[in-house]
Amino acid sequence: MGSLDIPKDELTVLVTGFGPFKEQYPVNPAWEITASLPDYLPAERVKDAAARHGQVPAAALPPAVCILKHGPVRVNYETVRGLVPTLWDNPEQKADYVVHVGMAGPQHVYSVERRGHRDGYDKQDVDGQLLGDEQRRKREGDQWIWNGVPKELLTDLDLDKIYKRWVERSPEMQIKDDLRLQISEDAGHYLCDFIYFSSLAHLYKQQRPRKVVFFHVPLHPDQESIDRGRELVLQLIRSIVEVEAEK
Repeated sequence: MGSLDIPKDELTVLVTGFGPFKEQYPVNPAWEITASLPDYLPAERVKDAAARHGQVPAAALPPAVCILKHGPVRVNYETVRGLVPTLWDNPEQKADYVVHVGMAGPQHVYSVERRGHRDGYDKQDVDGQLLGDEQRRKREGDQWIWNGVPKELLTDLDLDKIYKRWVERSPEMQIKDDLRLQISEDAGHYLCDFIYFSSLAHLYKQQRPRKVVFFHVPLHPDQESIDRGRELVLQLIRSIVEVEAEK
């Protein structure tokens, strides 16, 4: 990844967000949140880190983060399948980490997904198309894009530590009864799951670290929800970078 190939003082995190989902959801909060992210997260100040973790030497602080944004991503299987390799293999913008953002249900639950699934995509995308991988797999055999890839793939990020740090960084979310932050084990077998597994599988096939995660947000597009989602994404990014820096 970029941070390993070229010495630098910054990390790069690429964030994607899906676009409109059929007529019911002409505004997808996933993209609104993604588009509202700043381009840059400065390195944390020593005194801020010390306030949360005790004395922290400056050398141990995670670096600043450059945030790249891509979207809105069309909720379409073939679009996603063609897009994912370009996110990871573009030599002009190497990403150290990728965070995919997508929309879930109406409950005020924010989920970080641990795993993606290869099979079970039986719902039509926004263009009325099915993935059709069962037929494609039979037809293409060893040439099928995911031939030899396990049915499930997990992120290589230490999600349990990241989740704990994320919750610590989001104390205001814990005092609201109708809000919940969680780790999820099922990304839903639709486009959210599909883009996540596509990233995981692409890295698996290249024998690269799977430094990617999927973040599910509620479907509400109001400004308060967008602001909350943006803050949670930023704290999630900081938590990822912080935990990774401690390895």
